[in-house]
Amino acid sequence: MNHDNHEVKKDAAPHAVCMRGITKRFPGVVALEDMSLDVRPGELHAICGENGAGKSTLVKILSGVYQPDGGTLEIGGEMVRFVCTRDAEHAGVAIIHQELALVEELSVAANVFLGREKRTALGLVDDRAMAAECAQLLESLECRIAPDVRTGNLRVGDQQLVEIAKALSLHASIVVMDEPTSALTESESARLERTIAKLLARGTTILYISHKMGEVFRLADRITVLRDGRHVRTVNRADTSPEEITGWMVGRKIADRPASAPRVRGKQLLEVRNLCLPWPEHPRGYRLSDISLSLCAGEILGVAGLMGAGRTELLETLFGAGQSNWTGDILLEGRRVRFLHPREACDRRIAMVSEDRKRLGLFPDLDVAGNVSVCSLHEALYGGLLSRSGEDALVAGSVRETGVKTPSLHAPIMGLSGGNQQKCIIGRWLLTRPDILLLDDPTRGIDVGAKAELYTLIDQLCRNGMGVILTSSELPELLSLADRIIVLAEGRLTAEFSRSEATEAKIMAAATG
Repeated sequence: MNHDNHEVKKDAAPHAVCMRGITKRFPGVVALEDMSLDVRPGELHAICGENGAGKSTLVKILSGVYQPDGGTLEIGGEMVRFVCTRDAEHAGVAIIHQELALVEELSVAANVFLGREKRTALGLVDDRAMAAECAQLLESLECRIAPDVRTGNLRVGDQQLVEIAKALSLHASIVVMDEPTSALTESESARLERTIAKLLARGTTILYISHKMGEVFRLADRITVLRDGRHVRTVNRADTSPEEITGWMVGRKIADRPASAPRVRGKQLLEVRNLCLPWPEHPRGYRLSDISLSLCAGEILGVAGLMGAGRTELLETLFGAGQSNWTGDILLEGRRVRFLHPREACDRRIAMVSEDRKRLGLFPDLDVAGNVSVCSLHEALYGGLLSRSGEDALVAGSVRETGVKTPSLHAPIMGLSGGNQQKCIIGRWLLTRPDILLLDDPTRGIDVGAKAELYTLIDQLCRNGMGVILTSSELPELLSLADRIIVLAEGRLTAEFSRSEATEAKIMAAATG
């Protein structure tokens, strides 16, 4: 894309989006204060900021999910006030939310056209027409999902692609992408970037929220930085650097993670021998085949692989949360175990943070304290009754250790940013004092500042003797954190590297078979 020519065209037209003095308050917190933003037609405008900076609130106002308490919004030079998402859609605004909003019981095609179903001449729902157009949308994303598949059967990465197809089906002039690659592998992210290039070529305006500086600096024309609900600055991509952007985001400079002193490996905690997990309905016949690995106290074992490689299935099997018909041996400190329920794994001091925070990690009706304490309530019982002060004392230490930012221990969990929700879930499991911690893509949707804090926490846990198995969609993360890395490809273990041997090229070669 020729950015110089691109800029001239955009300056000549009214702003695609113009926000002035936008303010939004929630109980106990000001999410946005006197926020102003101009987005030019046809540009990709990146919005950066830490979790809790106000990015998601901003785009929810733009898409009609929230109504501002003050300020004005213009779309294409026209003053608008959206009272619902349908108003925003009619004005040409589509949003791809970070937290997926799909109906799991419906097919992929039904989700894509939910509320806008195609009809036959007789007024009946035209499933065939919806499936055909859905197939075209998915094909444009280079995605092989069948339109008639039940959405709940898809993994998070595939569900994210369905969300993207849903937004594209609106043929919107303004598309808001809130962390669209947070659950995607590198190859899926590359597909999405090709789709973005097509949209920009058609003149679509894109607002792009991302914590991944590589993406931002590949894609953006301009970058706006938010901090604590306020506009910090807007700059041309060519006039800044990733280091400068992250510094503005957090109000301090974030140094590269220093090469830490080698960790000391302790006794062997876990051994897996020839683990197989059948998948009869799939032509391949298995989700996992002949997996063998070991984990020692004081080390991080990284698990790399593309979407569908079996990373999540491996962790779920170890935790007793997956299918129970696996074969092979799982040994804890030399003794065979077979967990049929996560409770059994917890009793043996294993904990797991799942990749799907919204669906599998959070209790949306409980507050912060309830979400953190739920696995450790027995420690706050006095005379068989729950002590609220005991629960608060229990939770306060965990919230402090994990660095959760919350107005109070009893704030609604859904009012926190995604990164702070994730810290609450990690804090929940740390209260169970595990020997083995299974982390399934734990930094998905977490900003650079929170990631750095989480990396430090994981490192410290290992130095205190915990064993960690970590999956991640971001290879630099695995290379930075892991002592050893195993690579899965289509359910098989294809390589293992020490920290000194591992490179992105070697891992990708093994992951792609």
